[in-house]
Amino acid sequence: MAAYQFGTADFVEIATGAAILASGGGGSYYDTIGIIKELSGQWTGAVTVQDYDGATNCCVIAMMGSPDAATTLSLTEMNNSIINTVMAYGNTFQDPMYPLGCLIPVETGPINSIVPLVAAALFESTVWVVDGDGAGRAVPELPQTTYGGSASLPVKPAILANDATPASSHVESAVLNTSTSSSTETLAGGIVSAFGSFSAIALWPSNASNGYALNNSYLPGTLSQAKQLGQYLIANPKSATAEVATQITSITGRTATPIVTNFYITAITQSTTSASLDTGVIRLDNNPDQTQSTATHYIYNLNENLIMYSSLSNTPDIIAPDSICYYSESTGLGFSNASNDLAVYFDSATGKSTGQTVSVIKVNAAPQLYQASGVVSSFAGLLRNIGYAGAMPYPET
Repeated sequence: MAAYQFGTADFVEIATGAAILASGGGGSYYDTIGIIKELSGQWTGAVTVQDYDGATNCCVIAMMGSPDAATTLSLTEMNNSIINTVMAYGNTFQDPMYPLGCLIPVETGPINSIVPLVAAALFESTVWVVDGDGAGRAVPELPQTTYGGSASLPVKPAILANDATPASSHVESAVLNTSTSSSTETLAGGIVSAFGSFSAIALWPSNASNGYALNNSYLPGTLSQAKQLGQYLIANPKSATAEVATQITSITGRTATPIVTNFYITAITQSTTSASLDTGVIRLDNNPDQTQSTATHYIYNLNENLIMYSSLSNTPDIIAPDSICYYSESTGLGFSNASNDLAVYFDSATGKSTGQTVSVIKVNAAPQLYQASGVVSSFAGLLRNIGYAGAMPYPET
């Protein structure tokens, strides 16, 4: 079993690769880089990252909520929420120091790929990180993960905690003992909103009581894949979109296809729901001036990109669970739907493109994701809620 030692420079590479692979979600790329920069001034160690060994107490850990609400998310806020959540997690097992040996990301995304790494850095050598996650992309809700589709991996207990100073009287936490990931998602959304629109969450425990059920319930290698893509982007600035797609296919084994190249974001409609999810529509044109455009595409998102339409076609360009990935030849970077990421490409004050180009790459969903029970049906439900009732790219199981 290969083991890697990742420090903060590796965290930057992971975030850079994850910013493309996340399909528009997973947290703000610019927030993530700021958090890693803060961390590098305080910590110079390394985190062990490897495949799950099937013998160590583990759980999924993530930040949950609206990326826009967390635009000013700091390392201190993240650390506090992680510590409070892990301590509350231990208390549910009647032991505040419950021997939690490893952590795994919920999804691929700038913030959520590094949350377990930051947590492991907090706990130094006592915790390692599993090289994998539950989707190979970012997802709007918990049921759209391989974890949610696993019959053997229980979602409960799910623990959330705020970012108050640890051990202070202001710490608030919640323990959810629901039987399904959809119920957990519904309840957690309200709790996150009460905490201030973002929170750490720990869930899907894997331990002796369930036969270490994380085995075969996650996508292996996604952290190291994001790192490899990030290495390429940093070493080859402002690469052509087609070459980035080739790299994604080679690194992940999932076919990546450029759908639009060097378009412009010319309109954004975005709002935050009561469950602390950002919902909106992104308009892309082949000219920075809408009146001069001859081709238009619309991306509908719920934190993450769910579907993209062309004005010239009766069928969608891309439908989730396939990924709708942003890349810019102007900046050489991927980005998310968080407002501070989009601001590089669209000036909300003028309502116009900044002139920085945007490409969209379709990345086929990992087979383990679309074959997991209920995942495609869950994506279909989200798509119906935004008005799409057509065929899905994969059978609903």
